Amino acid sequence: MTPRYARHKRTTLAIATAVAAGALLSTGLTTTATAAGKTSATPGAAPAALSVSARASLIQQAQAGAAETAQHIGLGAKEKLVVKDVVKDADGTVHTRYERTYAGLPVLGGDLVVHTAESGRTEGVTKATKATIKVASLTPRITAAKAEKQAVSAAKTLGSAKTAADGARKVIWAGSGKPVLAYETIVGGLQDDGTPNQLHVITDAATGKKLFAYQGIENATGTGKTLYSGTVSLNTTQSGSTYQLTDGARGNHKTYNLARKTSGTGTLVSSSTNVFGTGTASSSSSDQTAAADAAYGAAETWDFYKNTFGRSGIKNDGVGAYSRVHYGNAYVNAFWDDSCFCMTYGDGSGNVDPLTSLDVAGHEMSHGVTSNTAGLNYSGESGGLNEATSDIMGTGVEFYANNASDKGDYLIGEKININGDGTPLRYMDKPSKDGGSADYWSSSVGNLDVHYSSGVANHFFYLLSEGSGAKTINGVSYNSPTYNGSAVTGIGRDKALQIWYKALTTYFTSTTNYKSARAGTLSAASALYGSTSAEYKAVAAAWSAVNVN
Repeated sequence: MTPRYARHKRTTLAIATAVAAGALLSTGLTTTATAAGKTSATPGAAPAALSVSARASLIQQAQAGAAETAQHIGLGAKEKLVVKDVVKDADGTVHTRYERTYAGLPVLGGDLVVHTAESGRTEGVTKATKATIKVASLTPRITAAKAEKQAVSAAKTLGSAKTAADGARKVIWAGSGKPVLAYETIVGGLQDDGTPNQLHVITDAATGKKLFAYQGIENATGTGKTLYSGTVSLNTTQSGSTYQLTDGARGNHKTYNLARKTSGTGTLVSSSTNVFGTGTASSSSSDQTAAADAAYGAAETWDFYKNTFGRSGIKNDGVGAYSRVHYGNAYVNAFWDDSCFCMTYGDGSGNVDPLTSLDVAGHEMSHGVTSNTAGLNYSGESGGLNEATSDIMGTGVEFYANNASDKGDYLIGEKININGDGTPLRYMDKPSKDGGSADYWSSSVGNLDVHYSSGVANHFFYLLSEGSGAKTINGVSYNSPTYNGSAVTGIGRDKALQIWYKALTTYFTSTTNYKSARAGTLSAASALYGSTSAEYKAVAAAWSAVNVN
Protein backbone atom coordinates (compact mmCIF):
# COMPACT_ATOMS: atom_id res chain seq x y z
CA MET A 1 0.00 0.00 0.00
CA THR A 2 1.55 3.28 -1.10
CA PRO A 3 1.46 5.74 1.80
CA ARG A 4 -0.08 9.10 1.00
CA TYR A 5 -1.67 12.07 2.65
CA ALA A 6 -5.27 11.22 3.41
CA ARG A 7 -7.87 11.15 5.85
CA HIS A 8 -11.78 12.71 6.34
CA LYS A 9 -26.28 26.65 -2.70
CA ARG A 10 -27.73 29.20 -2.00
CA THR A 11 -31.11 30.44 -3.31
CA THR A 12 -33.54 33.08 -2.12
CA LEU A 13 -36.51 31.46 -0.38
CA ALA A 14 -40.11 32.44 -0.38
CA ILE A 15 -41.13 29.63 1.95
CA ALA A 16 -38.97 26.70 0.92
CA THR A 17 -37.04 25.77 -2.17
CA ALA A 18 -35.22 22.47 -2.58
CA VAL A 19 -31.74 23.22 -3.93
CA ALA A 20 -29.49 20.72 -5.61
CA ALA A 21 -25.90 20.52 -4.47
CA GLY A 22 -24.06 23.19 -6.41
CA ALA A 23 -27.20 25.11 -7.44
CA LEU A 24 -26.01 28.30 -5.86
CA LEU A 25 -26.95 31.84 -6.63
CA SER A 26 -24.66 34.77 -6.01
CA THR A 27 -25.28 36.73 -2.85
CA GLY A 28 -25.64 40.06 -4.57
CA LEU A 29 -23.27 41.80 -2.17
CA THR A 30 -21.51 44.86 -3.50
CA THR A 31 -17.77 45.22 -3.77
CA THR A 32 -15.52 47.76 -2.14
CA ALA A 33 -13.35 49.71 -4.56
CA THR A 34 -9.77 50.58 -3.73
CA ALA A 35 -7.88 53.64 -4.91
CA ALA A 36 -6.24 51.51 -7.61
CA GLY A 37 -9.61 50.54 -8.97
CA LYS A 38 -9.37 46.97 -7.72
CA THR A 39 -11.78 45.23 -5.42
CA SER A 40 -11.07 44.31 -1.83
CA ALA A 41 -12.90 41.98 0.46
CA THR A 42 -16.38 43.06 1.51
CA PRO A 43 -15.84 43.45 5.27
CA GLY A 44 -19.30 42.24 6.18
CA ALA A 45 -18.84 38.85 4.49
CA ALA A 46 -15.74 37.90 6.47
CA PRO A 47 -16.28 35.49 9.38
CA ALA A 48 -16.53 37.19 12.74
CA ALA A 49 -14.40 35.98 15.63
CA LEU A 50 -16.79 34.41 18.12
CA SER A 51 -15.98 33.75 21.75
CA VAL A 52 -16.65 30.23 23.00
CA SER A 53 -19.67 31.45 24.96
CA ALA A 54 -21.04 33.45 22.01
CA ARG A 55 -20.76 30.45 19.69
CA ALA A 56 -22.40 28.19 22.27
CA SER A 57 -25.23 30.70 22.65
CA LEU A 58 -25.84 30.82 18.89
CA ILE A 59 -25.91 27.02 18.71
CA GLN A 60 -28.32 26.86 21.65
CA GLN A 61 -30.62 29.44 20.05
CA ALA A 62 -30.54 27.64 16.71
CA GLN A 63 -31.35 24.30 18.31
CA ALA A 64 -34.21 25.84 20.29
CA GLY A 65 -35.70 27.10 17.02
CA ALA A 66 -34.84 24.01 14.97
CA ALA A 67 -38.44 22.80 14.70
CA GLU A 68 -39.60 26.17 13.39
CA THR A 69 -36.67 26.29 10.97
CA ALA A 70 -37.47 22.80 9.66
CA GLN A 71 -41.05 23.84 8.99
CA HIS A 72 -39.99 27.15 7.42
CA ILE A 73 -37.67 25.53 4.89
CA GLY A 74 -40.25 22.92 3.96
CA LEU A 75 -39.07 19.73 5.66
CA GLY A 76 -41.57 16.95 6.34
CA ALA A 77 -43.29 16.18 9.63
CA LYS A 78 -40.95 13.25 10.35
CA GLU A 79 -37.82 15.32 9.82
CA LYS A 80 -35.88 17.12 12.53
CA LEU A 81 -32.79 19.28 12.48
CA VAL A 82 -29.78 18.96 14.78
CA VAL A 83 -27.33 21.87 14.87
CA LYS A 84 -23.74 20.96 13.99
CA ASP A 85 -22.03 24.34 13.62
CA VAL A 86 -22.66 28.06 13.35
CA VAL A 87 -20.63 30.65 11.43
CA LYS A 88 -21.42 34.34 11.85
CA ASP A 89 -20.23 37.00 9.39
CA ALA A 90 -19.18 40.48 10.43
CA ASP A 91 -22.39 41.93 8.94
CA GLY A 92 -24.52 39.72 11.18
CA THR A 93 -25.34 37.04 8.59
CA VAL A 94 -25.47 33.62 10.26
CA HIS A 95 -24.78 30.33 8.49
CA THR A 96 -26.17 27.45 10.55
CA ARG A 97 -25.12 23.93 9.59
CA TYR A 98 -27.58 21.15 10.45
CA GLU A 99 -27.65 17.37 10.41
CA ARG A 100 -31.06 15.85 9.71
CA THR A 101 -33.07 12.96 11.15
CA TYR A 102 -36.11 11.18 9.72
CA ALA A 103 -38.42 9.32 12.12
CA GLY A 104 -35.57 9.47 14.61
CA LEU A 105 -33.00 7.91 12.24
CA PRO A 106 -29.88 9.80 11.11
CA VAL A 107 -30.08 10.95 7.49
CA LEU A 108 -26.64 10.43 5.94
CA GLY A 109 -26.25 12.96 3.13
CA GLY A 110 -29.12 15.04 4.48
CA ASP A 111 -27.01 17.85 5.90
CA LEU A 112 -27.81 21.43 5.01
CA VAL A 113 -26.82 25.03 5.79
CA VAL A 114 -29.40 27.77 6.42
CA HIS A 115 -28.21 31.31 5.63
CA THR A 116 -29.95 33.98 7.72
CA ALA A 117 -29.58 37.76 7.50
CA GLU A 118 -29.09 39.85 10.65
CA SER A 119 -32.74 40.83 10.36
CA GLY A 120 -33.73 37.18 10.76
CA ARG A 121 -34.80 36.76 7.14
CA THR A 122 -33.83 33.44 5.55
CA GLU A 123 -31.64 34.25 2.57
CA GLY A 124 -31.10 30.73 1.29
CA VAL A 125 -30.40 27.09 1.98
CA THR A 126 -27.50 24.93 0.83
CA LYS A 127 -28.46 21.25 0.73
CA ALA A 128 -26.41 18.11 0.30
CA THR A 129 -29.34 16.55 -1.59
CA LYS A 130 -32.31 17.91 -3.49
CA ALA A 131 -34.31 14.72 -2.91
CA THR A 132 -37.33 14.66 -0.62
CA ILE A 133 -36.54 12.54 2.44
CA LYS A 134 -39.22 9.87 2.53
CA VAL A 135 -39.15 6.06 2.68
CA ALA A 136 -42.05 3.64 2.35
CA SER A 137 -41.12 1.52 5.35
CA LEU A 138 -38.85 1.65 8.36
CA THR A 139 -38.78 -2.13 8.63
CA PRO A 140 -35.64 -3.69 7.07
CA ARG A 141 -35.98 -6.77 4.85
CA ILE A 142 -32.46 -8.01 5.56
CA THR A 143 -30.92 -8.60 8.95
CA ALA A 144 -28.25 -6.45 10.53
CA ALA A 145 -26.09 -9.57 10.65
CA LYS A 146 -26.10 -9.80 6.85
CA ALA A 147 -25.07 -6.16 6.53
CA GLU A 148 -22.27 -6.71 9.06
CA LYS A 149 -21.00 -9.77 7.18
CA GLN A 150 -20.81 -7.79 3.95
CA ALA A 151 -18.98 -4.94 5.69
CA VAL A 152 -16.40 -7.30 7.21
CA SER A 153 -15.77 -8.74 3.76
CA ALA A 154 -15.24 -5.25 2.33
CA ALA A 155 -12.83 -4.38 5.15
CA LYS A 156 -10.78 -7.50 4.45
CA THR A 157 -10.10 -6.27 0.92
CA LEU A 158 -8.42 -3.24 2.53
CA GLY A 159 -6.18 -5.39 4.69
CA SER A 160 -8.25 -5.62 7.88
CA ALA A 161 -8.02 -8.90 9.79
CA LYS A 162 -11.19 -8.19 11.77
CA THR A 163 -13.69 -11.06 11.72
CA ALA A 164 -16.62 -9.11 13.14
CA ALA A 165 -18.10 -5.66 12.78
CA ASP A 166 -18.47 -3.16 15.58
CA GLY A 167 -22.23 -3.22 15.07
CA ALA A 168 -24.76 -1.83 12.62
CA ARG A 169 -27.32 0.95 13.00
CA LYS A 170 -30.35 1.83 10.93
CA VAL A 171 -30.06 5.08 8.96
CA ILE A 172 -31.61 6.82 5.99
CA TRP A 173 -29.13 6.96 3.11
CA ALA A 174 -29.59 10.13 1.04
CA GLY A 175 -26.07 10.48 -0.26
CA SER A 176 -27.02 9.50 -3.79
CA GLY A 177 -30.27 8.93 -5.66
CA LYS A 178 -33.55 8.24 -3.93
CA PRO A 179 -33.32 8.07 -0.11
CA VAL A 180 -33.62 4.54 1.26
CA LEU A 181 -33.62 2.76 4.59
CA ALA A 182 -30.13 1.40 5.16
CA TYR A 183 -27.64 0.02 7.65
CA GLU A 184 -24.41 1.79 8.53
CA THR A 185 -21.84 -0.76 9.66
CA ILE A 186 -18.39 0.05 11.04
CA VAL A 187 -15.49 -2.41 10.93
CA GLY A 188 -12.35 -1.63 12.92
CA GLY A 189 -8.95 -3.32 12.96
CA LEU A 190 -5.75 -2.50 11.11
CA GLN A 191 -4.91 -2.19 7.43
CA ASP A 192 -1.92 -3.93 5.90
CA ASP A 193 0.39 -0.96 6.54
CA GLY A 194 -0.65 -0.64 10.18
CA THR A 195 -3.04 2.27 9.76
CA PRO A 196 -6.10 1.90 11.99
CA ASN A 197 -9.06 0.75 9.91
CA GLN A 198 -12.51 2.22 10.47
CA LEU A 199 -14.50 1.30 7.39
CA HIS A 200 -18.07 2.59 7.21
CA VAL A 201 -20.27 0.54 4.87
CA ILE A 202 -23.79 1.61 3.89
CA THR A 203 -26.07 -1.28 2.92
CA ASP A 204 -29.58 -1.07 1.48
CA ALA A 205 -31.83 -2.54 4.18
CA ALA A 206 -34.28 -3.85 1.57
CA THR A 207 -31.98 -5.44 -1.02
CA GLY A 208 -28.68 -5.97 0.80
CA LYS A 209 -26.85 -4.00 -1.91
CA LYS A 210 -23.77 -2.05 -0.83
CA LEU A 211 -24.54 1.61 -1.50
CA PHE A 212 -21.42 3.37 -0.26
CA ALA A 213 -18.24 2.91 1.76
CA TYR A 214 -15.64 5.25 3.20
CA GLN A 215 -12.81 5.27 5.70
CA GLY A 216 -13.39 7.04 9.01
CA ILE A 217 -9.64 7.21 9.59
CA GLU A 218 -8.05 9.93 7.51
CA ASN A 219 -4.43 9.06 6.68
CA ALA A 220 -1.60 11.22 5.55
CA THR A 221 2.07 10.71 4.86
CA GLY A 222 3.37 13.05 7.05
CA THR A 223 6.47 17.89 12.36
CA GLY A 224 12.43 23.16 20.93
CA LYS A 225 14.93 21.67 18.48
CA THR A 226 13.04 20.21 15.59
CA LEU A 227 14.12 18.05 12.68
CA TYR A 228 12.35 20.08 10.00
CA SER A 229 11.82 23.62 11.31
CA GLY A 230 15.02 24.42 13.20
CA THR A 231 15.03 25.76 16.73
CA VAL A 232 11.58 27.13 17.62
CA SER A 233 9.73 28.42 20.65
CA LEU A 234 7.18 26.04 22.19
CA ASN A 235 4.56 26.82 24.81
CA THR A 236 4.99 24.31 27.65
CA THR A 237 3.42 23.76 31.07
CA GLN A 238 5.46 23.27 34.23
CA SER A 239 4.47 20.51 36.64
CA GLY A 240 6.73 20.34 39.66
CA SER A 241 10.29 20.13 38.39
CA THR A 242 9.36 19.02 34.87
CA TYR A 243 8.03 20.76 31.79
CA GLN A 244 5.32 19.15 29.65
CA LEU A 245 4.36 19.61 26.00
CA THR A 246 0.99 21.08 26.90
CA ASP A 247 0.16 24.30 25.09
CA GLY A 248 -2.08 26.28 27.43
CA ALA A 249 -2.38 29.12 24.92
CA ARG A 250 -3.89 26.87 22.27
CA GLY A 251 -6.67 24.88 23.87
CA ASN A 252 -4.26 22.78 25.99
CA HIS A 253 -2.98 20.86 22.99
CA LYS A 254 -0.86 17.97 24.29
CA THR A 255 1.83 15.87 22.60
CA TYR A 256 2.19 12.22 23.62
CA ASN A 257 4.75 9.50 22.91
CA LEU A 258 3.30 6.13 21.93
CA ALA A 259 6.79 4.53 22.05
CA ARG A 260 6.04 2.19 19.11
CA LYS A 261 2.60 1.15 20.36
CA THR A 262 -0.46 1.34 18.11
CA SER A 263 -3.17 2.01 20.67
CA GLY A 264 -3.83 4.15 23.69
CA THR A 265 -2.84 7.74 24.31
CA GLY A 266 0.78 7.19 25.26
CA THR A 267 2.90 9.18 27.71
CA LEU A 268 2.78 12.97 27.84
CA VAL A 269 6.15 14.23 26.58
CA SER A 270 8.09 15.99 29.34
CA SER A 271 11.57 17.34 30.07
CA SER A 272 13.47 18.52 33.12
CA THR A 273 15.18 21.28 31.12
CA ASN A 274 12.27 22.67 29.08
CA VAL A 275 14.26 21.76 25.93
CA PHE A 276 12.71 19.18 23.61
CA GLY A 277 14.57 17.35 20.86
CA THR A 278 18.06 17.50 19.43
CA GLY A 279 17.41 18.75 15.91
CA THR A 280 18.55 15.46 14.39
CA ALA A 281 16.82 12.21 13.52
CA SER A 282 17.07 9.28 15.92
CA SER A 283 15.64 5.76 15.79
CA SER A 284 15.03 5.80 19.55
CA SER A 285 11.39 5.62 20.56
CA SER A 286 12.13 8.00 23.43
CA ASP A 287 13.58 10.70 21.17
CA GLN A 288 11.76 14.01 21.61
CA THR A 289 12.63 15.61 18.28
CA ALA A 290 9.52 14.28 16.54
CA ALA A 291 7.42 15.52 19.46
CA ALA A 292 8.93 19.00 19.11
CA ASP A 293 8.03 19.05 15.40
CA ALA A 294 4.49 17.85 16.10
CA ALA A 295 3.93 20.41 18.87
CA TYR A 296 5.30 23.23 16.70
CA GLY A 297 3.16 22.17 13.74
CA ALA A 298 0.04 22.08 15.89
CA ALA A 299 0.79 25.54 17.28
CA GLU A 300 1.37 27.07 13.85
CA THR A 301 -1.80 25.45 12.52
CA TRP A 302 -3.83 26.81 15.43
CA ASP A 303 -2.42 30.30 14.86
CA PHE A 304 -2.99 30.09 11.10
CA TYR A 305 -6.70 29.35 11.54
CA LYS A 306 -7.06 31.88 14.35
CA ASN A 307 -5.30 34.78 12.65
CA THR A 308 -6.41 34.05 9.07
CA PHE A 309 -10.06 33.10 9.57
CA GLY A 310 -10.84 33.91 13.20
CA ARG A 311 -11.31 30.19 13.92
CA SER A 312 -10.46 29.09 17.47
CA GLY A 313 -9.36 25.47 17.17
CA ILE A 314 -10.55 22.63 15.00
CA LYS A 315 -14.14 22.77 16.22
CA ASN A 316 -14.01 26.55 16.66
CA ASP A 317 -14.72 26.01 20.35
CA GLY A 318 -11.32 26.87 21.82
CA VAL A 319 -10.51 23.23 22.59
CA GLY A 320 -7.21 21.77 21.41
CA ALA A 321 -6.77 18.33 19.86
CA TYR A 322 -3.74 16.24 20.79
CA SER A 323 -0.84 14.65 18.93
CA ARG A 324 0.77 11.22 19.22
CA VAL A 325 4.28 10.49 17.92
CA HIS A 326 6.35 7.29 17.51
CA TYR A 327 3.33 5.29 16.34
CA GLY A 328 4.14 1.67 15.45
CA ASN A 329 7.41 0.36 14.09
CA ALA A 330 8.78 1.98 10.91
CA TYR A 331 5.23 3.15 10.14
CA VAL A 332 5.38 5.22 6.94
CA ASN A 333 2.22 7.23 7.39
CA ALA A 334 0.28 9.61 9.63
CA PHE A 335 -3.44 10.06 10.20
CA TRP A 336 -6.19 12.15 11.70
CA ASP A 337 -8.83 10.28 13.73
CA ASP A 338 -12.14 11.94 14.60
CA SER A 339 -12.90 9.39 17.31
CA CYS A 340 -9.91 10.45 19.43
CA PHE A 341 -9.80 14.01 18.09
CA CYS A 342 -6.08 13.56 17.54
CA MET A 343 -3.22 13.47 15.04
CA THR A 344 -0.88 10.48 14.94
CA TYR A 345 2.55 10.27 13.30
CA GLY A 346 4.70 7.33 12.31
CA ASP A 347 8.50 7.46 12.20
CA GLY A 348 8.93 6.46 8.56
CA SER A 349 11.27 3.94 7.03
CA GLY A 350 13.90 2.76 9.52
CA ASN A 351 12.23 4.90 12.20
CA VAL A 352 14.43 7.87 11.21
CA ASP A 353 12.08 9.90 8.95
CA PRO A 354 9.19 10.95 11.22
CA LEU A 355 6.21 12.24 9.26
CA THR A 356 5.95 15.37 11.39
CA SER A 357 6.75 18.19 8.97
CA LEU A 358 4.87 21.49 9.06
CA ASP A 359 2.61 20.88 6.07
CA VAL A 360 1.72 17.43 7.42
CA ALA A 361 0.56 18.94 10.72
CA GLY A 362 -1.52 21.51 8.86
CA HIS A 363 -2.91 18.80 6.61
CA GLU A 364 -3.95 16.59 9.54
CA MET A 365 -5.64 19.24 11.63
CA SER A 366 -7.46 20.46 8.54
CA HIS A 367 -9.09 17.06 8.16
CA GLY A 368 -10.60 17.79 11.55
CA VAL A 369 -11.81 21.19 10.38
CA THR A 370 -13.42 19.63 7.30
CA SER A 371 -15.08 16.98 9.46
CA ASN A 372 -16.54 19.65 11.72
CA THR A 373 -17.75 21.89 8.88
CA ALA A 374 -18.70 20.52 5.45
CA GLY A 375 -18.10 16.88 6.44
CA LEU A 376 -17.05 16.00 2.88
CA ASN A 377 -17.63 12.27 2.31
CA TYR A 378 -14.29 10.49 2.02
CA SER A 379 -15.00 8.84 -1.31
CA GLY A 380 -15.37 9.86 -4.96
CA GLU A 381 -15.12 13.53 -5.89
CA SER A 382 -16.12 14.74 -2.41
CA GLY A 383 -13.25 12.64 -1.04
CA GLY A 384 -10.85 14.30 -3.46
CA LEU A 385 -12.09 17.71 -2.28
CA ASN A 386 -11.60 16.55 1.32
CA GLU A 387 -7.97 15.65 0.62
CA ALA A 388 -7.38 18.81 -1.40
CA THR A 389 -8.74 20.95 1.43
CA SER A 390 -6.08 19.49 3.72
CA ASP A 391 -3.37 20.06 1.12
CA ILE A 392 -4.57 23.62 0.54
CA MET A 393 -4.74 24.50 4.23
CA GLY A 394 -1.50 22.64 4.99
CA THR A 395 0.16 24.80 2.34
CA GLY A 396 -1.42 27.85 3.94
CA VAL A 397 0.07 26.87 7.30
CA GLU A 398 3.53 26.46 5.78
CA PHE A 399 3.46 29.93 4.21
CA TYR A 400 1.92 31.43 7.38
CA ALA A 401 4.70 30.04 9.61
CA ASN A 402 7.32 31.82 7.48
CA ASN A 403 9.97 29.47 8.85
CA ALA A 404 13.42 29.88 7.34
CA SER A 405 14.09 26.13 7.60
CA ASP A 406 10.85 25.20 5.84
CA LYS A 407 9.82 28.00 3.51
CA GLY A 408 6.34 28.08 2.07
CA ASP A 409 5.85 26.26 -1.22
CA TYR A 410 3.23 24.49 -3.32
CA LEU A 411 4.85 21.09 -2.79
CA ILE A 412 3.27 18.57 -0.42
CA GLY A 413 5.45 16.50 1.91
CA GLU A 414 8.70 17.74 0.40
CA LYS A 415 10.54 17.46 3.74
CA ILE A 416 9.72 13.90 4.72
CA ASN A 417 11.37 12.11 1.76
CA ILE A 418 8.57 9.61 1.48
CA ASN A 419 9.72 8.50 -1.97
CA GLY A 420 13.28 7.94 -0.84
CA ASP A 421 14.75 10.20 -3.52
CA GLY A 422 14.07 13.65 -2.12
CA THR A 423 11.02 14.32 -4.29
CA PRO A 424 7.75 15.71 -2.89
CA LEU A 425 4.68 13.59 -2.42
CA ARG A 426 2.47 15.93 -4.48
CA TYR A 427 2.78 18.99 -6.72
CA MET A 428 0.01 21.58 -6.76
CA ASP A 429 1.14 23.39 -9.92
CA LYS A 430 1.06 20.20 -12.01
CA PRO A 431 -0.36 17.33 -9.93
CA SER A 432 0.39 14.63 -12.54
CA LYS A 433 4.10 15.00 -11.81
CA ASP A 434 3.61 12.54 -8.94
CA GLY A 435 2.67 9.84 -11.43
CA GLY A 436 -0.96 9.39 -10.39
CA SER A 437 -2.78 12.63 -9.62
CA ALA A 438 -5.20 14.28 -12.04
CA ASP A 439 -4.35 17.67 -13.49
CA TYR A 440 -7.88 18.17 -14.85
CA TRP A 441 -11.41 17.00 -14.23
CA SER A 442 -12.91 14.16 -16.27
CA SER A 443 -15.97 12.00 -15.79
CA SER A 444 -13.77 9.25 -14.37
CA VAL A 445 -11.87 11.35 -11.84
CA GLY A 446 -14.21 10.24 -9.04
CA ASN A 447 -13.05 6.66 -9.55
CA LEU A 448 -9.48 7.54 -8.57
CA ASP A 449 -8.06 7.18 -5.09
CA VAL A 450 -8.97 10.37 -3.21
CA HIS A 451 -5.28 11.32 -2.94
CA TYR A 452 -5.14 11.44 -6.74
CA SER A 453 -8.56 12.94 -7.51
CA SER A 454 -7.55 15.77 -5.17
CA GLY A 455 -5.18 16.97 -7.91
CA VAL A 456 -7.98 18.83 -9.70
CA ALA A 457 -8.71 21.08 -6.70
CA ASN A 458 -5.03 21.44 -5.80
CA HIS A 459 -4.33 22.59 -9.36
CA PHE A 460 -7.29 25.00 -9.21
CA PHE A 461 -5.98 26.51 -5.97
CA TYR A 462 -2.49 26.98 -7.35
CA LEU A 463 -3.79 28.65 -10.50
CA LEU A 464 -6.14 30.88 -8.50
CA SER A 465 -3.28 31.90 -6.20
CA GLU A 466 -0.35 32.24 -8.59
CA GLY A 467 -1.63 31.91 -12.15
CA SER A 468 -0.41 29.78 -15.03
CA GLY A 469 3.01 29.55 -16.69
CA ALA A 470 6.56 29.44 -15.42
CA LYS A 471 7.63 31.26 -12.25
CA THR A 472 9.87 30.89 -9.21
CA ILE A 473 8.54 31.34 -5.65
CA ASN A 474 10.79 31.09 -2.59
CA GLY A 475 13.41 29.42 -4.72
CA VAL A 476 11.09 26.74 -6.14
CA SER A 477 10.35 26.67 -9.88
CA TYR A 478 6.79 26.04 -11.08
CA ASN A 479 5.23 25.77 -14.51
CA SER A 480 1.49 25.33 -14.36
CA PRO A 481 -0.42 24.35 -17.53
CA THR A 482 -4.14 24.77 -18.26
CA TYR A 483 -6.63 22.39 -19.86
CA ASN A 484 -7.92 24.95 -22.34
CA GLY A 485 -4.58 26.63 -23.08
CA SER A 486 -5.74 29.81 -21.35
CA ALA A 487 -3.49 32.18 -19.44
CA VAL A 488 -4.72 32.51 -15.85
CA THR A 489 -3.75 35.47 -13.68
CA GLY A 490 -3.64 34.67 -9.97
CA ILE A 491 -5.28 36.77 -7.25
CA GLY A 492 -2.77 35.88 -4.55
CA ARG A 493 -2.75 33.07 -2.01
CA ASP A 494 -4.36 35.14 0.79
CA LYS A 495 -7.53 35.83 -1.19
CA ALA A 496 -7.63 32.28 -2.55
CA LEU A 497 -7.51 30.90 1.01
CA GLN A 498 -10.35 33.18 2.14
CA ILE A 499 -12.50 32.03 -0.77
CA TRP A 500 -11.83 28.33 -0.15
CA TYR A 501 -12.46 28.61 3.60
CA LYS A 502 -15.72 30.49 3.18
CA ALA A 503 -16.90 27.95 0.61
CA LEU A 504 -15.93 25.07 2.92
CA THR A 505 -17.67 26.49 5.96
CA THR A 506 -20.79 27.96 4.38
CA TYR A 507 -21.45 26.40 0.94
CA PHE A 508 -19.94 22.90 0.80
CA THR A 509 -21.86 19.89 2.12
CA SER A 510 -21.05 16.21 2.58
CA THR A 511 -21.84 15.40 -1.06
CA THR A 512 -20.17 18.36 -2.79
CA ASN A 513 -18.52 17.34 -6.06
CA TYR A 514 -16.33 19.36 -8.42
CA LYS A 515 -19.24 20.98 -10.21
CA SER A 516 -20.80 22.16 -6.95
CA ALA A 517 -17.36 23.13 -5.57
CA ARG A 518 -17.10 25.53 -8.50
CA ALA A 519 -20.52 26.95 -7.62
CA GLY A 520 -19.64 27.16 -3.92
CA THR A 521 -16.38 29.00 -4.47
CA LEU A 522 -18.07 31.40 -6.88
CA SER A 523 -20.69 32.14 -4.23
CA ALA A 524 -17.89 32.66 -1.70
CA ALA A 525 -16.03 34.99 -4.09
CA SER A 526 -19.24 36.92 -4.72
CA ALA A 527 -19.90 37.30 -1.00
CA LEU A 528 -16.34 38.41 -0.27
CA TYR A 529 -15.48 40.50 -3.33
CA GLY A 530 -18.63 40.93 -5.42
CA SER A 531 -20.07 39.11 -8.44
CA THR A 532 -18.44 41.50 -10.91
CA SER A 533 -15.04 41.52 -9.22
CA ALA A 534 -11.72 40.39 -10.65
CA GLU A 535 -11.61 37.77 -7.91
CA TYR A 536 -14.94 36.27 -8.98
CA LYS A 537 -13.82 36.15 -12.59
CA ALA A 538 -10.50 34.57 -11.57
CA VAL A 539 -12.32 31.77 -9.72
CA ALA A 540 -14.35 31.00 -12.84
CA ALA A 541 -11.24 31.11 -15.03
CA ALA A 542 -9.22 28.85 -12.73
CA TRP A 543 -11.97 26.21 -12.66
CA SER A 544 -12.27 26.35 -16.44
CA ALA A 545 -8.51 25.90 -16.64
CA VAL A 546 -8.87 22.54 -14.85
CA ASN A 547 -11.91 21.58 -16.98
CA VAL A 548 -14.60 22.19 -14.37
CA ASN A 549 -17.25 24.21 -16.21
